[in-house]
Amino acid sequence: MYLAINILGLLVFLGIGFLFSKDKKAINWKAIAIMIVLNLVLAWFLTGSAAGRAGVKAAADGFAWIVNISAKGTVFALGGWYNVKNLNFICSALMPILMIVPLFDILTYIGFLPWIIKWIGKGLSFITGQPKFESFFAVEMMFLGNTEVLAVSGMQIRKLTKARNLTIAMMSMSCVTASILGAYIQMMPGQFILTAVPINIVNSLIATSLLNPVTVTEAEDTIEKVGSSENGKKEPFFSFLGDSILGAGKLILIIVANVVAFVALAALIDAILALFWKQLSLESILGVIMFPFAWLLGLPVHQAWMLSQDMGMKLVTNEFVVMGEVTGKIASYPHHLQAVLTTFVTSFANFGTLGMIIGCFKGIADKETNDYIAQNIGYLLLSGILVSLLSAAFVGLFVW
Repeated sequence: MYLAINILGLLVFLGIGFLFSKDKKAINWKAIAIMIVLNLVLAWFLTGSAAGRAGVKAAADGFAWIVNISAKGTVFALGGWYNVKNLNFICSALMPILMIVPLFDILTYIGFLPWIIKWIGKGLSFITGQPKFESFFAVEMMFLGNTEVLAVSGMQIRKLTKARNLTIAMMSMSCVTASILGAYIQMMPGQFILTAVPINIVNSLIATSLLNPVTVTEAEDTIEKVGSSENGKKEPFFSFLGDSILGAGKLILIIVANVVAFVALAALIDAILALFWKQLSLESILGVIMFPFAWLLGLPVHQAWMLSQDMGMKLVTNEFVVMGEVTGKIASYPHHLQAVLTTFVTSFANFGTLGMIIGCFKGIADKETNDYIAQNIGYLLLSGILVSLLSAAFVGLFVW
């Protein structure tokens, strides 16, 4: 019965995309059907086949290996703070970012990562029939993150129509950054974290194809190189590396500030709500809103209620807050609940990301494009939620 509900949920989520579409007649159903099949194959392979599970496990072990190596720098700098038996959030989840982000930036600098992105993007465009840049952008997001990929795509963004830029903004709600996956797998099941990443890529294309279908001519279907600059000059390596390390440090401070502030503000809201009714809380309110969608992921009512509260909290705060809440207990959850919860939270889709994306576009695109994206901010949030729900539904089909 729960499998049937999960299948129904997948159809409902696709139906929501159709219901809120800006141009239902322009939807390319053939491309969407291809992408649905592709995601079914990906979800089955990564969770249901021996080879896929082995590959995901190897990838998770690889990230864990990198995180363990990065601990040497943490121990050297922080010494007694680093308690292996009882690691705090900063040491276990955030300090590895100081090595992993520069590592990915080095791979970008030498051209290896752009080469990987280029060919995966071209392959994805060929298979799905989606425009080259949108496919390219989806793959870029997986490695670089939303604000970073917007920054390196500035030349392309300035050439796109406002409708295509809205698609790019909507897709930016659905990504994660590969360099931060090491932090994620310290808190939640690594196999589902890594499974969610490619599933999110395809779902971002599905969601935007439903919500904001745009016809792209052959002349418009071009892409710029990753990291290309206006003047074509390449920054000296050690200057580049220094900026990368400083950027990683700023990222850690931003995450810490956001987590501390959001957790404290959520506690304050709960305390204020409790003045009116002791049982009332932010989690309970958001849980009611998200409960139908959680139930449609194929869960018993009590598990759906647990999931819905985490889903709502993630949208209002961020994925780190939820991960920190469930780290110590997710191993005791049923396998299906582990899968759908982990997959849902593996994205940057939250209210805070809206501000980041709007801010990035203000520094890149013209006023007309910025105004158009701001007018459609609801579509950005809907796209991010829809991608997370679709990804959880696809993965959930094969994990019981």
